Amino acid sequence: MSVVYKNTIKAIGKCVPDKFQPFWNHPAGPQTIFFWAPAVKWGLVIAGLGDLQRPADKISIGQSASLALTGAIWTRYSLAIIPKNWSLFSVNLFVACTALYQITRAVKYQREKETLANQSSKSS
Repeated sequence: MSVVYKNTIKAIGKCVPDKFQPFWNHPAGPQTIFFWAPAVKWGLVIAGLGDLQRPADKISIGQSASLALTGAIWTRYSLAIIPKNWSLFSVNLFVACTALYQITRAVKYQREKETLANQSSKSS
């Protein structure tokens, strides 16, 4: 670790109240990448929630499937590592769930579109 980082963490650690010291010193706490990577990854969840307003015909099933798969893999991984990283678990669970919901919307839209096309061709 860099000297600047170590000194910064040490200075901040002195300001952390006693009741938050266990969190501060946790192996997956704010002094580690195990805290900050999941914290930043919540941006994907926020983007996924924002995409719930996107028209179903604009949803990429491939992209959503990739997000769902990686979310599921990392959800499992977060429980297999020591220490268990509940922050990583929760963010990846939400990534997977929002992606699966988007896939459901896209597939439903495509089926409805096919049904309408079949009805139009039968009535012609």
